[in-house]
Amino acid sequence: MTKEEKVLTFKKELSFIKNPELKKFTEIVLENVPDYFFTIPASSTGKYHPAYTCCNGGLVKHTQAAVRIAKELFNMHDKDCEFSDDDKDIIISSLILHDTVKNGFNAANKYTDAKHPLYATELIEKVVNEDDQFTEVRESFHSSNTKQIMFSAINSHMGRWNTDYRTKAEVLPKPSSAIDKMVHLADYLASRKCLEFNFDVEITS
Repeated sequence: MTKEEKVLTFKKELSFIKNPELKKFTEIVLENVPDYFFTIPASSTGKYHPAYTCCNGGLVKHTQAAVRIAKELFNMHDKDCEFSDDDKDIIISSLILHDTVKNGFNAANKYTDAKHPLYATELIEKVVNEDDQFTEVRESFHSSNTKQIMFSAINSHMGRWNTDYRTKAEVLPKPSSAIDKMVHLADYLASRKCLEFNFDVEITS
């Protein structure tokens, strides 16, 4: 899959990000995510996600649904929303990227890795450090609040399901900030088997 195709897959969701720098940042990271992200189902067993995401390309559908749920929740509060435009941008970017390494870094792995949120932020760190497109903003990214806020949101998006499947040890943080909790909520609602999503209906803002 080409880098351009990866970015185009999330054209609609990327359009929700108002900050051009964060939008470009998200696009560059998307260019570098594993190819398998764009083809695997949202649930490797089919137990934990709605039917429309338990198929080829289902993880992409799940991600798109999570982003649009967040956008609808923003719209519900409209002008009295507790989140600033910058907060909303970080939430959208975090949701686009939260499951990008869901099966780990080994493409042959067919099952969800319990530590996949940590791998997603590890990938972001690697791309920022190595991609020439980040040369001019690398230092500011590492010292910015945006990095800390985004990494916290991605790493905690599993909520109370933060343990290793086998050892039962806690391997992920739980959501603490309002942004963490919004990312978790949107992801959680997008994963509910009782909720189907109509992608043909346009979101108004």
